[in-house]
Amino acid sequence: MDHGGHGMDMDLPPFTLSRGLEFGGDPLFLVGSVVVLGLYAWGAARLWRRGDSWPVGRMVSFALGVLTIMIAMCTGLNDYGMVMFSVHMVQHMIISMVSPILLLLGAPVTLALRALPAAGRGRKGPRELLVALLHSRYMRVITHPVFTIPLFIASLYALYFTPLFDFLMESKPGHLAMMVHFLAVGLVFFWPIMGVDPGPHRPGYVMRMLELFAGMPFHAFFGIALMMATEPMIGTYEHPPASLGIDALSDQNAAGGIAWAFSEIPSVIVLVALVYQWYKSEQRQARRADRTADRDGDQELAAYNAYLASLQSRGR
Repeated sequence: MDHGGHGMDMDLPPFTLSRGLEFGGDPLFLVGSVVVLGLYAWGAARLWRRGDSWPVGRMVSFALGVLTIMIAMCTGLNDYGMVMFSVHMVQHMIISMVSPILLLLGAPVTLALRALPAAGRGRKGPRELLVALLHSRYMRVITHPVFTIPLFIASLYALYFTPLFDFLMESKPGHLAMMVHFLAVGLVFFWPIMGVDPGPHRPGYVMRMLELFAGMPFHAFFGIALMMATEPMIGTYEHPPASLGIDALSDQNAAGGIAWAFSEIPSVIVLVALVYQWYKSEQRQARRADRTADRDGDQELAAYNAYLASLQSRGR
């Protein structure tokens, strides 16, 4: 296979759904997905065994997040993503925007903090190391919006509009590293915004929405730039296999449309989740305020009754 734009000899049949769902993906993503899903299930089972609860909705969300990764990277989509820009863009959008949101809604960090046993006094176990990492300067930097928003934007423009993309696509390790990068960028970008797991930055709900919308216009413009281009911009996809029967420019325009659409869909999902979290937070604060008012009212009533009793005793 020649990824440098001089012609590709990969002979793939026309893309169909049945072909696309065959295993043709990366074993590392498959093994990693199974291991992560197993660890999550172990954590939930550990809580249940000791009588604690763990929301089923979080389990479903996390499982769906792992499933989306497996669909993008552990099926025939991965093969076609090497020779079709539009399929690659589907992989990119799933890995960087859909999977991170679903994984974070599963609250894996919270589950780990609750499930991991505490080490003895003076010792450091996995739970203590995780707590130290969450409070480290490194985590404060990589989860700060000053870092996450530019990184989210640069992952598009600095990758696709420079020779870096063609260089990475020349080898399977390069392609794998790129996909791991997409997933990591999505996780650090959406982690402070989702606010489900504890982290160094816990901005208010309005600030989270501003962070969300700060990066999306650049993402949409990236898709529009691909849609409006009059010639192929990515050397890797300049000469698709003849067996696919596709035009490189039309495929690139389709990739731009996919990127543009995905800048809207995840934004709506995250916005709905934020509004729901905000509503639940207001409900909890209202209940706490009611309990405080009831307690204060009871204390005032008791004090007034004591005052009346003292007047009565003086009258006697």
